[in-house]
Amino acid sequence: MIALLFGLLLLLLLIGVPVTFSLGLAAIATIWQGEIMPMLIVPQEMIRSINSFPLLAIPFFILAGNLMQQGGISHRLVDFSRTLVGGMNGGLAMVAIVTSAFFAAISGSGAATTAAVGAILIPAMIAQGYNGAYAAANQAASGALGVIIPPSIPLILYAISANQSVGDMFAAGFMPGFVVVGALMAYAYFHALKHPASRDEPASLGDVFRAGRKAILALLMPGLILGGIYGGIVTPTEAAVIAVVYSFVIGVVVYRELPLREIPTILRDSAVTSAVVVSIIATAGLYGRIILSLQIPTIISDFVVGAIDSPWVFIILANLLLLFVGMFLEAAAAILIFTPILLPIALSFGFHPVHFGIIMVVNLAMGMFTPPVGLNLFIASQISRISIASLSRAVLPFVGLIMVVLMIISFVPWLSLALTGR
Repeated sequence: MIALLFGLLLLLLLIGVPVTFSLGLAAIATIWQGEIMPMLIVPQEMIRSINSFPLLAIPFFILAGNLMQQGGISHRLVDFSRTLVGGMNGGLAMVAIVTSAFFAAISGSGAATTAAVGAILIPAMIAQGYNGAYAAANQAASGALGVIIPPSIPLILYAISANQSVGDMFAAGFMPGFVVVGALMAYAYFHALKHPASRDEPASLGDVFRAGRKAILALLMPGLILGGIYGGIVTPTEAAVIAVVYSFVIGVVVYRELPLREIPTILRDSAVTSAVVVSIIATAGLYGRIILSLQIPTIISDFVVGAIDSPWVFIILANLLLLFVGMFLEAAAAILIFTPILLPIALSFGFHPVHFGIIMVVNLAMGMFTPPVGLNLFIASQISRISIASLSRAVLPFVGLIMVVLMIISFVPWLSLALTGR
């Protein structure tokens, strides 16, 4: 039954069946063949998996991200970032990274970050003399900050799966996120030394203040969302609703760049994206229930604990497994499937559940810009008109860079736990 459960899932993914249907079909086939539970459990378990109040934050953050993308927030963040780092060596690549970090702290979505920022900066980088494949790869990797820097949809999913506080997971994501930002900016600087491109004139202090004044309402949004959560004023779900209202008011009333006639389209696109995410959560919940019924976590845990006596060997192997998984599975599905398998083993080796969650999320963030199913790659490819094959080669240095950062995060728990008070 274990071979059928995992083998059929892998086969379906390899032949291109969507993740939701792959998970559902593999789960149903295992139930039917093994008669391990009544088929009536299928709809019950799927409904139970999505019957969670914190999950309501996901569609609201998706809607807020789409409203911000269309409401003029993106280019104001770009203009402000250009005044900060645009005049440096590799400045425009750094602008993409810094803007993505700002946008990630608002939207919680890697795909939304890549699309909103990339639509502006990938063409701008190419026009300024950057190689097109590098420009697209830089944005695809920077867009992954959307799932590391809070608020983050994968952090919410892990918190629910591991029975941890969403607020703690958000607090834990800040410092690792900034380490990733620093690493990407350092690479942009040294890449520009070997592959020079034109850069902006250094901005004066007045330019910074003027751009900051125009972007102030966008920059206040992360403080409004996260401050409300950490201050105990609102739950993450309520904060997501506030983000939607704030984005709507800023785009329609203040910036006046979001026509009311576009609202139905934005609502439709957000509903479709939310439906995809929720359907993955539902079928992954069913799949996870079968994993528990077959006692797979216990079997794997007993084997690993018996074969490995070092927590560091375990974490290296876990990272390699998650890197491979992230190449084929969406982060949401991977978190829901592998958290119940890997977390008990991590706890037995003394890892804190919040720290291990950050390791999982940073690792799976790489899956967003690694082939064959990296969503950020496809978005950046469409914007830049660079083939996936060329983009896959250009993104390899970024994968290596984030792997180095991941090892630092894995071996230095303080980075993840300092702001949580653990």
